[in-house]
Amino acid sequence: MARRPASGRAVWMLSALWTLSCGAGASGATAGSWGVGSQMPLHLEIGREPDGIQYAQYQDRTVDCWEVRTQNSSAWCSFIRTNPDCRMDSGFLNYLNGVFCVFPPALLALAVSLYALWLLYLFLILGVTAEKFFCPNLSAISINLKLAHNVAGVTFLAFGNGAPDVFSAVVAFSDPRTAGLAIGALFGAGVFVTTVVAGGIALLKPFTVASRPFLRDSVFYMAAVFLTFTMLYFRQITLAGALSYLGLYIFYVLTVVICTWIHRRHRGDSLSPAGSGQPEQLSDGEEEDSASSSVHSEEYEEEYRPLLPSEETTLQILTKSVNPLDRRKWRRKSCYWRVLKVLKLPVEFVMLLTVPVVDPDQEDQNWKRPLNCLHLITSPLVCILTLKSGAYGLYKIQGVFPIWGLVILISAVLAAVVFCTTKNEEPPKYHCAFAFLGFLASALWINAVATEVVNVLRTLGVVFQLSNTVLGLTLLAWGNSIGDTFSDLTMARQGYPRMAFSACFGGIIFNMLVGVGLGCLLQMTSSHLPVKLEPDGLLVWILAGALGLSLVFSFISVPAQCFELGRGYGLCLLLYYVAFLTIALLTEFKVIRLPTF
Repeated sequence: MARRPASGRAVWMLSALWTLSCGAGASGATAGSWGVGSQMPLHLEIGREPDGIQYAQYQDRTVDCWEVRTQNSSAWCSFIRTNPDCRMDSGFLNYLNGVFCVFPPALLALAVSLYALWLLYLFLILGVTAEKFFCPNLSAISINLKLAHNVAGVTFLAFGNGAPDVFSAVVAFSDPRTAGLAIGALFGAGVFVTTVVAGGIALLKPFTVASRPFLRDSVFYMAAVFLTFTMLYFRQITLAGALSYLGLYIFYVLTVVICTWIHRRHRGDSLSPAGSGQPEQLSDGEEEDSASSSVHSEEYEEEYRPLLPSEETTLQILTKSVNPLDRRKWRRKSCYWRVLKVLKLPVEFVMLLTVPVVDPDQEDQNWKRPLNCLHLITSPLVCILTLKSGAYGLYKIQGVFPIWGLVILISAVLAAVVFCTTKNEEPPKYHCAFAFLGFLASALWINAVATEVVNVLRTLGVVFQLSNTVLGLTLLAWGNSIGDTFSDLTMARQGYPRMAFSACFGGIIFNMLVGVGLGCLLQMTSSHLPVKLEPDGLLVWILAGALGLSLVFSFISVPAQCFELGRGYGLCLLLYYVAFLTIALLTEFKVIRLPTF
């Protein structure tokens, strides 16, 4: 993989990345725009084939897509459209074509600003879909399968919390050009969560950590990092390597189950099924909070309860079910909540139309007869139109009848049967099957959005001439970890720092092992070849080393403090992350480099 010309771009990035990048975009890169000692790019030959289509090729070497910024701005569009490395085979939108062909060079700053806003909105879509549609269905599935709490926690709950990370990794590994995004995001999120989030918890609420779960999770996470380090050394992940990731995760789940069983047997307890719908143990404070919340909720509902009971019509049920806005809650909330809710409304409305949600905590399990029948049509349609960006759904049988049309016909017949054989007031016995349908539909929605996230990040990397690894360890890692950050810090502030600290180490084990293992395994099923890894030089090794060092530091320092974590430990972790991020950026811009002999 060709590397970028070396120059003093560290100062450029740290002081005026936006201004200089946009200035270069407006004028086009010329010989004078390169720093002293930098190498000029090889000459780009642009010509025309007999059919009039322009083509571009470099002399005696492969063309990297980021080199479009080294050309005159008038040649950007032809470069993007004819360079194979700039091709985007997945996703619904071609972002590279948009920024370099749709927008004129003088408006490059505007294009990048719009892409940045769209990236933030994509992260919002991921959060809403995972929180309100993906996780509830996973919870319903685990309850219907009557899984123990600890098994559900390290499988379905971990999958729900880490869905954006896992799907982003799977999408990134599907293309060798973006595999660095997955590595950077998984390692970067690991460093971020184990330092910034864990350190923030210790600063907010000093506490005593649970010793056995901490040591167990630390050992398994260090084993996962070492396995990835080995794969990077050999520059490829074979079938045995992908299975090793999944095998290590299965071994981790079995270890959690066996250790919990031994611990409870020693206490004389038994594993409680998740189907009970109650937590394993509540403290006095939790019971009081739960009781007060329940009383307040009952009083609030009693105030708005109609005097005369009346049955809602099918149309009223449907209208109420697809309305994501509660007007009573709207009046009580702050302006910040209202602005965020307005941004979420389009996403929630589309998800309500296409993703069924089963809620075992409700008396009717969230059974909405007209909406659930509509889901039997919209959910399968979403599944085929989001899988491989609609490539399968748009396929025509015998070149005449499209697959999506056949799906609508079959689904409409099934929806009509369900509608005629059920009632509005009582859910059918097979209502739990809608949880599996909702899980599949929400998973494919998340996968489709994650594909767009990866494509936007790759486009920003081309515009700013940044490696995929640095984009992964910064933007993608921060975006995927922001939900965990707020939830863990809020949990610690409310008096549950042990639970929040355990989530820091337990969740990212799933993300790394399943994200890398499943992503590489799916890639091998289509290509039948090992997944090639092209580490971005020294940066990847710094990233892997930083994560391993942070784990070793916690593994040694936490027992040395007798598992009592204070503000000094949290401050050390925050300073460690600042130092790591500074070194990573300096390495990316060639201020820190390996000596050449």
